[in-house]
Amino acid sequence: MTAALLGSKEKSSGGQICGNMTSGGTESILMAVKTSRDYMKINKGITCPEMIIPVSAHSAYDKAAQYFKIKLWRVPVGPDFRADVKAIKRHINRNTILIVGSAPGFPHGIIDPIEEMGKLASTNGICLHVDLCLGGFVLPFARKLGYPVPPFDFSVDGVTSISVDVHKYGLAPKGTSVVLYRNHELRKNQFVAVTEWSGGLYVSPTIAGSRPGGLVAGAWAAMMSLGLEGYLENTRKIMEASKRIEKGVRQIPELFVVGRPDMTIVAFGSNVLDIFEVNDIMSSKGWHLNALQRPNSIHICVTLQHVTVTEDFLKDLTDSVQTVKANPGPINGGLAPIYGAAGKMPDRGMVQDLLVDFMDTSC
Repeated sequence: MTAALLGSKEKSSGGQICGNMTSGGTESILMAVKTSRDYMKINKGITCPEMIIPVSAHSAYDKAAQYFKIKLWRVPVGPDFRADVKAIKRHINRNTILIVGSAPGFPHGIIDPIEEMGKLASTNGICLHVDLCLGGFVLPFARKLGYPVPPFDFSVDGVTSISVDVHKYGLAPKGTSVVLYRNHELRKNQFVAVTEWSGGLYVSPTIAGSRPGGLVAGAWAAMMSLGLEGYLENTRKIMEASKRIEKGVRQIPELFVVGRPDMTIVAFGSNVLDIFEVNDIMSSKGWHLNALQRPNSIHICVTLQHVTVTEDFLKDLTDSVQTVKANPGPINGGLAPIYGAAGKMPDRGMVQDLLVDFMDTSC
C-alpha cells in the first residue's frame, strides 16, 4: 500500500518495488545504507565505501556511517537550503556508494532537488536514497490537492530506495516505518543469512530478530481505516494550517522564515534577538518547538492537533518575541544558554563529548 503511494504503479518505477516494515525512520535509513553498501561492494567492488549527504539530512546517516564503517561527507546546502547538487558532484569519487536527498528535510521542511540528484546518481552508477520519513503520507496527497510538489519518488529515474514512516503522518502506532527498494536485486542485500550456526539455518530481513506483529497490524489498520480520502482530507487541513502559520510568521518583523517550506514544517529565526530565548518563552506557554542550528532557528511541525489553534500559536509567538525584545536574556531553567554556547564552540569534539556525557547520565 505504501509503495503504491510512491510511484510503484508508474512505468518508470520498473514494476518491482518491494520492501519491509521496520521499527522507525532510523532503522529504515540504516537498512537502506547497509543495502547500498553491500550492493555496491558486490557490483562495483567498493571496499572503502563513502556516502554524501547534505548538512540538512537526518542524523541517522551519521549513525549508519558509524555502524557500517562508511566515510561520510556532509556538504553545504544552497542559499535556498536545498541540497547543492554541484557540491555533491564534486565529492563523488570511485568509492562513493550513495547520495541522499530528503522530501522534505527535517530542519526546514524543504524538498531537495530529487530529479537532479537522480540524474547524478544514474550518471555515476551509484545509489540514491530519498528520505520520505516525514513526507511519505503527505506529499502524494498535497500534489493531488494542487500544491506545487516536485518529483520525489520511484517515478524519478535513479532513486534506488525510499524510507517512509507510517507512524508520523500515516497515524499508525509508534514504531512503524517502511523501507522500499526499486527491485529485489537491491533488497536482497538488506538480508542477513547465516549457514554455519549450530542452531540451524538463519535468515533475517531487518535489524531486529523478533519483531512485534501487533505494530504491523496496527499500521495496516490505521491505513485501512483512514483510506485515501482520509489522508487527503488530513493533508488538506495540515497544509492549510502550515500556510497560515508561515504567513503569520512572515508578518512578524523581528523574524524570518528559513527558505520556502514545501510541506508542514515552518522554521524561523531572527537577526535582532535570540531565537532560543523566544523558544524558552514559547515552551513556558505550552508549545514544544525544535531548536535548530546553522542558522540558529526553531521550527514547528504542524499536525492535526495544530489545525484549530494556529491563531493561538501566532499570538503567543508574537507576544514571546516582544517579551524577549523588551527583556533580553535567558529565563530561569531555559535552554537558550546551552544552545547558544554549543553553537559558538569551535571545538565540535567538546560538544560531542558533552552530548555523550548527558546521554550517559540520563538513560
